[in-house]
Amino acid sequence: MLAKRIIPCLDVRDGHTVKGIKFVDIRLVGDPVELGAAYALQGADELVFLDITASHEGRKTFVGLVRRIALHLNIPFTVGGGISELNDIEALLSAGADKVSINSAAIRDPDLIDKMALNFGSQFVVVAIDAFEKDGKWEAYINGGRIPTGRELFSWAKEAEDRGAGEILFTSMNHDGTRNGFACGTIAELSDTLSIPVIASGGAGTMEHFRDVFTAGKADAGLAASIFHYNEISVPQLKAYLYAQGISVRI
Repeated sequence: MLAKRIIPCLDVRDGHTVKGIKFVDIRLVGDPVELGAAYALQGADELVFLDITASHEGRKTFVGLVRRIALHLNIPFTVGGGISELNDIEALLSAGADKVSINSAAIRDPDLIDKMALNFGSQFVVVAIDAFEKDGKWEAYINGGRIPTGRELFSWAKEAEDRGAGEILFTSMNHDGTRNGFACGTIAELSDTLSIPVIASGGAGTMEHFRDVFTAGKADAGLAASIFHYNEISVPQLKAYLYAQGISVRI
C-alpha cells in the first residue's frame, strides 16, 4: 500500500502566507519561506504553494519567492497561481518547483493540460479544482473561488485525467477553513471515478479528520493550512496518530 501523504499548504498573497474561511475573511499568517522550511524539517511529505490572487489580478506567480522557498526544501514542491502558458511552467521549474498546479487556466484552456503532460510528463501536472456544492451539485469555480464556470466536478476531473493530469487537488469551498472535516463522501466518489491520486483539501481541523479522509474518503493525500500554521497539530504528531490507527504514512 502506498503511504498516505501529509501536505501543508502555503496560500500566498502579496508575498505573505494567508488563510481564509470559505475563500473569504483572509488573514495574515506568516512568512512563507520560514513556514516552508519548518514543514520540511517536521517531515511533511510535500509542500504546496498557491499564489491565490495571481489569476484574479491577471499576473504571473512570484517566481523570486518560489525560488527563495525552494532553497530551503528537501521535499517535493508544488506551485500554482497565475500559470497560463508553457513559459510560465519553465520559469517555475527553473526556480525549484517539482510540480505545477493549474486551475483557472485549465478550465479556460483545457488543451494546456495536454501540452504540459506532453512537454513535462503527467507526473508534473496537478489540476486543482475548487468546487462549491449547492442542491447536491458540485460546480467548479476559478479565480480563487470568485467565478462559477458551469463545469461539473466529476466530469471535469475525469476530463483532466484523460488529458494527462497526474493528480487532482480537490478543494471543497463549502468546507474550506471551517475545520469541520473534509468532504469525505465527495472525495471518495472522486477517488472511485479516477485512476490518478486525489489530494483532499478543505475542512481539516483534527487528526481524526485526516483518519476519516484516508479511510472513508479514500484520499491519497491530505492537505491543510491553518491547523499547521497555528501550531495546533504538528506533522510528526499527526503521522504518529495515523500510524497508530493503522494508516500507512512515512514516519
